[in-house]
Amino acid sequence: MPGYETGAPITVDWRNQQIEVSTVDHELPDASAVDDRNKLVKAGMNAQLASLPEDAWHAVARAAVTPATVALQLREAHDANASLLLEEHVDGATLRSVHSRVWLSELFPAIQPRTGQELLAVDDPQVLGMAEDDNPQAILRYRYESVNHLKRHVRQTITATLYRNSYEESILSRRVTRALIAHPIIYDFDDGTESVFGLVVRDGITRLASAWKVLAGPDSDPEEAANLAVNTLLAQYQISASEPAKPLTQRMALGRQNRRKQLREEFNKEIANAGEGNPPSLRAIQIAQSYQVPSHVTVGVQAHERTALPVEDVFDDALRSILASVHVEFKPWDTAAQNVEVAARALKRVLHGSTGSTVEDGLHAVYELAVGLRRASDTPNVYGNHDIPGNGLWRAVQLLHTLTRPATFEELRSRAKEIKGDRRMTDKGYAGLLGPIVDHPWRSSKKSAAQQARNAWSNGGVLFKEVLADGWAPMVTNDFTTLIKPALEGSREARLTLALAGGTALIADKLLTRNVGSSVSRTRAPGKVPFRADVHKIVEGLARKGNELGLWTLALAAQRFEDGRLPRNSGTRQQLGLPNDQALEGDDEYQHLVVDLNAPDHILRDNGKPVLLLEWDVAVASDPERARQVLEPAESDGEDGRVDEDTDANGGSDAFKPSTIGNDDGRQEDPSDAVADTEMPVEQQIQEGRRVLTNCLADAKTSVDELEKLGQAVTYPPLFGPAEAWNDLRDTALHVLNTLQNHEGDYVTDRAEEY
Repeated sequence: MPGYETGAPITVDWRNQQIEVSTVDHELPDASAVDDRNKLVKAGMNAQLASLPEDAWHAVARAAVTPATVALQLREAHDANASLLLEEHVDGATLRSVHSRVWLSELFPAIQPRTGQELLAVDDPQVLGMAEDDNPQAILRYRYESVNHLKRHVRQTITATLYRNSYEESILSRRVTRALIAHPIIYDFDDGTESVFGLVVRDGITRLASAWKVLAGPDSDPEEAANLAVNTLLAQYQISASEPAKPLTQRMALGRQNRRKQLREEFNKEIANAGEGNPPSLRAIQIAQSYQVPSHVTVGVQAHERTALPVEDVFDDALRSILASVHVEFKPWDTAAQNVEVAARALKRVLHGSTGSTVEDGLHAVYELAVGLRRASDTPNVYGNHDIPGNGLWRAVQLLHTLTRPATFEELRSRAKEIKGDRRMTDKGYAGLLGPIVDHPWRSSKKSAAQQARNAWSNGGVLFKEVLADGWAPMVTNDFTTLIKPALEGSREARLTLALAGGTALIADKLLTRNVGSSVSRTRAPGKVPFRADVHKIVEGLARKGNELGLWTLALAAQRFEDGRLPRNSGTRQQLGLPNDQALEGDDEYQHLVVDLNAPDHILRDNGKPVLLLEWDVAVASDPERARQVLEPAESDGEDGRVDEDTDANGGSDAFKPSTIGNDDGRQEDPSDAVADTEMPVEQQIQEGRRVLTNCLADAKTSVDELEKLGQAVTYPPLFGPAEAWNDLRDTALHVLNTLQNHEGDYVTDRAEEY
């Protein structure tokens, strides 16, 4: 590109597109002087509005590109009215920060809130606050098992962040423009490794990860970008035999400094090779755009008198409050991530509140169980009852009961409203907060049903009025079917235990989803229901006094529930026989079944085969009378009020018994088909079915083409409707495609070898 002028835009190839780089530095800043860093440390120690230990100030000094400008801000930090520090006021505290450009290689990623609702391979560290003389400090401790645990966690955080989102094109074009929010951190290690001081990014983790992706290059994947970050951030300077020993913090700092020196040398070489009058190379641009980033580094915190939190927890809670507000206005976390964050903070506030919820009440252990710091197997220890099975479903039952006790429920809801800034929160809103807490043990194994399950929790979950009432406790059992007898005899504890356990199981396995009008159908089919009702109303109906069919449905769902996989009839693509079907790998026994109260084992069978449970059956079991009214044809009642001859002894018509509505895989059966089967030879049936399939596919193609044409005139709403409708269409199309592909081998013919 001859005739290039310094400062002019540059167009570069990045992956499959061209990016216009608006401006690129042709010189990188040199390493800061030791004297300047020491002056910053001294200014920080003397600043009355800042609150950090000395080693933390050294971490700030190492990270600052120009320590002198930070020192200037700190020298004026004696009077809040005249201070140059940035201030943020939140409920309970005031935070104060310095603004500076910071080396990318000095910033570690914190725990990523965007993935807080996911079950990841590497556990998050334990987070602890710090205080001095009963005043909070603007620093946290992250406790890891070992340095390797830290490495794996950093790698996982950057990888997961980049898979969710990346700003690499924007950063390549304009660098990072919005300041990150960071603060000092101490990494402690359980294996005895000495502690390490550094800076951790709390807001802007996606920008941080994207900057590493820019540095890694256009052909790198998230894992390669994460490896580059880990190898740089945790590089260690190798001390020679003649040098004095250095602490681990200093060895790592020197290792990062050497990496920056190598990058600067590489950059200078690239600029020199480009020559005067030519634009910098892509590699030079990558280094220049990611070498340093703007940051607000929090260095001070002042607790307000009215805060109920311990001083050690004030700083972390205040920062989380700021982050939550940022990600409602700018780039929102998804609903589940927000719910995890709000619920965790609200529970922590209740833990130290003044209305009776104290550590002595056992709520601290409940908090750890709820946020994933304790495994489901610890549930018996948390509740001091070793008769409680240590599995995910009983964890859910116990947590749901604890977090819905009237005193805890009201305080948690009040705290959650404060955190979210809402004036009111309904029972459905509260249930939505609990959904991502409840599903923690099976987030990974039931991931394909997670979104529908969380929608169901936001539609009320299992929180109906009786559950929220005081004066009952779950009945512990290893066999949920043993609770049916006491439930039918009037035991509220038995009924509500079945409601929590069975309702949670049905929601997790996508056999109970939110109230959607498009799901209503008179025909029993997967994903369909005979009438509309909110999820908590369905669960309430199943657990209603005297509803034996509903109680058995809850009991069998809870008893059959497995944490580690989805059932065959989960309503996801597993039932369609698509590839990677977990439920069909190995045995196929994990399946929820329709109840038959007249059968010895209470399982409905059709031609000897158990009938798979559908959401349609769950709705019917919740209110058989309503289902009867909806489904029974108006003319079925005689003029004299007598019941038709095909009505069974229980008042139900065979027209909506599962065994006559559909077969065991949920497909609708037409009575006329049985007649046709006896009158038409099988080869003719196949020929006719092939003709119908061909016509249907041709019609489908015509409809898709027509929709595509119509869609050119609008951009919103989505062409194929809501996400649920699009998913159903896609899964149906994939099922057809997969079935056709499976028969490809039918058409392989031997061909004569050609010469």
